Parts: sequence; C-alpha cells; structure tokens
Amino acid sequence: MNSADSLRVAAALEGLGYQSSATPESADVIVLNTCVVRQSAEEKAIGRLTSLKSMKRNHPEKVINLMGCLVGIRGYAELKECFPYVDVFSQPSDPHPLIDFLNNPKACETERQHQITDILDAEYAYKLPDSRGEQMVSAYLPVVFGCSHACSYCVIPLRRGREISRPPAEILADARTLAAQGVREIILLGQIIDRYGLDQPEYPHLSGLLRRLHQIDGLDRLRFLTSHPNWMSDELLDTVAEFPKVMPYFELPIQAGDDQVLRNMRRGYTVEQFMRIVDKIHTRFDTVSIATDLIVGFPGESEEQFENSVNALHSMRPDMTHVARYSPRPGTHSAMKMADDVPDDEKMRRFRVIEALQETISGEINLTYLGKHVPVLFEEKHKKRWRGRTPTNKLVFAESGENLHGQVKEVKVTWTGPWSMIAEV
Repeated sequence: MNSADSLRVAAALEGLGYQSSATPESADVIVLNTCVVRQSAEEKAIGRLTSLKSMKRNHPEKVINLMGCLVGIRGYAELKECFPYVDVFSQPSDPHPLIDFLNNPKACETERQHQITDILDAEYAYKLPDSRGEQMVSAYLPVVFGCSHACSYCVIPLRRGREISRPPAEILADARTLAAQGVREIILLGQIIDRYGLDQPEYPHLSGLLRRLHQIDGLDRLRFLTSHPNWMSDELLDTVAEFPKVMPYFELPIQAGDDQVLRNMRRGYTVEQFMRIVDKIHTRFDTVSIATDLIVGFPGESEEQFENSVNALHSMRPDMTHVARYSPRPGTHSAMKMADDVPDDEKMRRFRVIEALQETISGEINLTYLGKHVPVLFEEKHKKRWRGRTPTNKLVFAESGENLHGQVKEVKVTWTGPWSMIAEV
C-alpha cells in the first residue's frame, strides 16, 4: 500500500515540475512514507526522520513531508510538537497536504483534514512517475482503505482508519491509465481485499470488480491481496477459475495454528475452518499457490501451541509463509490487555523454525515444476537474466537475447530452488 502511495505522490510532484533525486542531500523535497505494522518498522521510521533534523537545520529551505501510518489519524498539534522541523504531515494515501503546501506554504500552518473518499480523485489520477512509468510491468492498485475488522494485535484500524471501498469507476479509470502506460499486471490492494464493496451496497463485490477489470485491453494479469478466511467466497473462487487474466494465487493468512491463540487474536475462525478453505482451493484448481502469514510469540503462546502452528503448516503446505515475531502495538487490545510474555530469544527460535520449515516446503513444491512448461510475465533484466513470474507467482530467471520486458513467454524450467527457478525460453 505504501509503495502505491509513494508512486502517486511522486507523479503528483512531477506534475508540479519536480524530478526525482538520487539522494536526500540533493533534494528540495523529502517525503518519508512510513509503516508501523511492527515495532521495528516504527523505530526505523523515527530514526530516519530524526536523522533529517540536522539537514533541515543546515538547509531550512528543504521541505520535509512525513507521510503514512506514523501520521495515521493523529492530530497536527501532537505531531508538530514531536517533530517541529517537519513541514508537512500527510495521512496514508493522501498527497493533498504536500501539494497544497508546495503551492501555498501557509496552507499547512494549521491542521487540514481530507475525507478519505476525496483523496484519490481525478486531480491525482494514477499516472506513474516518469522515472518509473516505462519500466513498470506490475503495479499495485489500492481498492480498499483502512480496516474495520480489529484483530487484537493489529494497529492498522487505529492508523489508517475504518474500512472504505473506492468507487469502482475510479478503480477502472486508474487501471486503464496504468494499462495505457505499459503496465501488464495489476495487484489490487486491501487490508481485507475480500471485503471490497461490502461497505457500499451499490458497489460490486470483489468478484464483480475483477470481472470488470478483466475486460480492459492491455492487461495480461490480475492479482489481489490480502484475503481473510471469513470472507473468501465461492463466488470469488469461481471468478479466479473462470477468468484467465485472474491469476491462481491467494494470500490467505492463518496467523496461528492453534484455536486458543486464534481466539486471543480475534481472528474469527478455527484451524479446522481455515483448512477446509485451503482444501477447497486445492480441489478447485489443478495449479494454484497459497501464501500465508504467521505470527510467533503471541502473548501466552505456549510451546505446545507453537507446535500446533508448525503442524498446521505441515498440513497446509503453503508456497510461502511471511512469518513475524509478535511486537505489541500501542492502543491495540493485545498490548493493553495481554502480557508480552514470550522472551525475545524464544520468539527468534520459533521464527527460525518456521523459516526452515518453509524453505523445505517451498523447495519441494518448486521441484514439481522441474521440466515443465509455464508462462512467465517478464518484468526486468537482472544482471544477465530476465526476471519474471509464473501465474502462481513463482520467481523465474531466464537468459534471452530478446527484449522480454512486459512480455508473456512460455519457458521450460531447468532448475528449481526454494525461492526461485531458472528456465529457458
């Protein structure tokens, strides 16, 4: 989501005549777009922001813009007190405050709030920055902002606000603009992407949105993330199966493999219910991949409960597991009501166990591709090889004297590892 926001801000700045700069030292405007999903990310953002303080002191004409989840939905006065050297504070996905300031510096001397539904209007149509436009084959497209399903550990509802679906007409317009700029794959984004349209009775659901996007000329592939087990419908699975541009790839977080931990997380499903969805996906598709998320060291997680998560991954056999060590986020239920009682070294041990298990599973899954012919959408050249992805989101490298940028080519897989493959066109 932040990557998509940054591209939109960069394009808006180019609309004012700015160009990208290689270093902060040579820039007139510095935008620090922040993530605070994990404690380490917030600390990194604050550290980077603090490092800009001396630069601002020596070059007061430079404009510093703090954007994203570190700003969240907090007030201007609080932020200005903490970071007085910052010129502009922008909520997530909102380029208006920075553009307003550059047009009229006095505009940001007091707090200004924009409605999230007005943020991505026609004034900031999804034009890619000139520095990236001709290079990007795959682009992120936000369709749902915020989240209204408050898991006990998650700070997103507090920082990005309640869930709001974007109007389908705006999404389709953005998609057409991206396709016209050479983008061949669009990845729809939402904290719970399956809930698209549920807050607006007149909007289509995600399956209906995908069907409309499927009709856009120039697009070869559509993906979406992240799903939630409670809202993964049969209609959505049917759409993925029936429409060839929609790739057979699902981001479906399990978060824990123990029912009590899931209840403490306020996830709203059991391990058995989750596994039934996984079985349904594998039954529905001959070729499919599923990525998942898992948190280790959640408050109160015993060794037995952690082993239940290990066993769940053995049963699920995901193509990828994004594993995180639990860190309490201020204002969340788990931070206020639960003791962070799993030691850091034990969290790291569990993290490494999951990493090793996933490497084994990924290696075994990828080995089944050896010798097979698969279509790959090539995105860029990496050293001597072209880099691209299969419909199931497998990373593939292939040598070719031809310019494969933005092309879908059939390849034969000649080598596989847990995280990538090598093929010949």
